[in-house]
Amino acid sequence: EGSPIYRQQRVGYCGRPLNVFKLRTMVADSDDVEKYLNPEQLEQWLYERKVDGDPRITKIGSFLRRTSLDELPQFLNVLAGSMSVIGPRPVVQDELAAYGDDVGVLLSVKPGITGWWQVQARNDAVYVDGSRQELELFYTRNASFSLDAEVFFRTFKAMFGKTGR
Repeated sequence: EGSPIYRQQRVGYCGRPLNVFKLRTMVADSDDVEKYLNPEQLEQWLYERKVDGDPRITKIGSFLRRTSLDELPQFLNVLAGSMSVIGPRPVVQDELAAYGDDVGVLLSVKPGITGWWQVQARNDAVYVDGSRQELELFYTRNASFSLDAEVFFRTFKAMFGKTGR
């Protein structure tokens, strides 16, 4: 149900609105989180924007996420110039508050399909303890060809290690 390509509003470079394209991995009405998530899952979703054992994810969606194939349509964003292949993940508006005074640093580079956060910690770095922000800000402050090359090669290890969720 719903289009196979999903478009989600995110915040891009310099705070500009960004429509990120992905392959649909969830039921069409997945934005109605209270319909699908129990109280514990809802609390986790509010803090991390991800949920362990998310009931909204379809069977094929689970495979697409584990292999990161759901990200492939974001190359359209790269071709359009609104994203880079490597950079911090594009965030939703609600996530900006987690960066506090460093939000300008985060938004000073184009968001990427893959980045330092994904290859360093992926699902283990979260907003609530500041570890995700630390990794994303490390990339924005240290972006270089050599760091991009490391992220690029480590992305394949993460993809084939099936650490997606």
